[in-house]
Amino acid sequence: MASKKDYYEILGVNKNATDEEIKRAFRLKAKKYHPDINKEPGAEEKFKEIGEAYSVLSDKNKRAQYDQFGHEAFTAGASNNPGFDMGDINLDDILSDLFGGGFGGFSSAFSGFGRKSSKTHARRGDDLLMHIKISFEEAVNGCKKDIKVNVNEKCSECNGKGGFGEELCRTCGGSGVIKEEQRTLFGIMQTQKTCPRCEGSGRSFKEVCHACGGDGIVSKSKTLTINVPAGIDTGNQLRLSGKGGAGINGGANGDIYLEFEVEEHKYFERHDDDIYLEVPITITDAILGCKKEIPTLTGNGYIEIKPGTQNYTKLKLKGKGIKGVNSKTYGDMYVVVNVIIPTKLSKKQKDLLQELDETDLENEAEFKEFKKSLK
Repeated sequence: MASKKDYYEILGVNKNATDEEIKRAFRLKAKKYHPDINKEPGAEEKFKEIGEAYSVLSDKNKRAQYDQFGHEAFTAGASNNPGFDMGDINLDDILSDLFGGGFGGFSSAFSGFGRKSSKTHARRGDDLLMHIKISFEEAVNGCKKDIKVNVNEKCSECNGKGGFGEELCRTCGGSGVIKEEQRTLFGIMQTQKTCPRCEGSGRSFKEVCHACGGDGIVSKSKTLTINVPAGIDTGNQLRLSGKGGAGINGGANGDIYLEFEVEEHKYFERHDDDIYLEVPITITDAILGCKKEIPTLTGNGYIEIKPGTQNYTKLKLKGKGIKGVNSKTYGDMYVVVNVIIPTKLSKKQKDLLQELDETDLENEAEFKEFKKSLK
């Protein structure tokens, strides 16, 4: 199966393009390859590509997912992605917004791509992206967390219809569209646009639902209890399938994506699944060696400082790190020795250090010879 072309490349913009630059690029490309204008072979497929690219890059959440995961972000069934298909794209609505209806009514040009109206087809609900801050301990051990979200739900008063006393729309006669002729840069074109009265549904109501204002959906605040898996790290995402915005006309609900930020620990420092701990010791400990009690993720433990340990020596405790979300094994813990040099000494301590200074250092003679060679 051939790999998909980069969406930014399709529209001819760079990855730092603004929303306005993306919209402008799409407008020019759509005009050039519209099937009512461009009869060249391949124009129709090119037009579909342009519509797909714009539908992703013009949506803040979809663009963020695409920038992070590429086309895999919209592969149905893949982990940590919402899924995407061409049925999510409503180019009638997009072009109507950009060109004022002048390019509407091309749904019949290629079946399964454009839709006559957003009011008549099932549409997936909106996805939500939330940033969640958790403590180091919560990330390492996992936890339950209550989060408050505002999501669109189907109106319970009108059962998502938007009103009461349903009847055929008197403006379009139930077709959902209005045909008209329009003079454009390319001559006179017969087009059809979505009926402004029924918004393409072909139906209207004797009484609009006051609870939802005719939209069929209402915004509600709710509290969700989530299970944060052990080993989560900053930047990891958790998908709550079907917990996002309500679908339209029987469409599936959107998803909620939780992106985590883990607070830094006062003593532990995390690198992937490994952790680092700096342990201060005295000069005496470093010279003579000792057994040192230290904290670990599973309680206190002991490490052996060997005689003559140098500053910033790194000691490894295998399997004492973090078990990652997608890992079957634990990382390691590294203890970094920090020899503390005293700043205040008694006369007796100074005398002892003077005696210590007379100790021959290993390789000192060799080093002196090296210095002479530089003169």
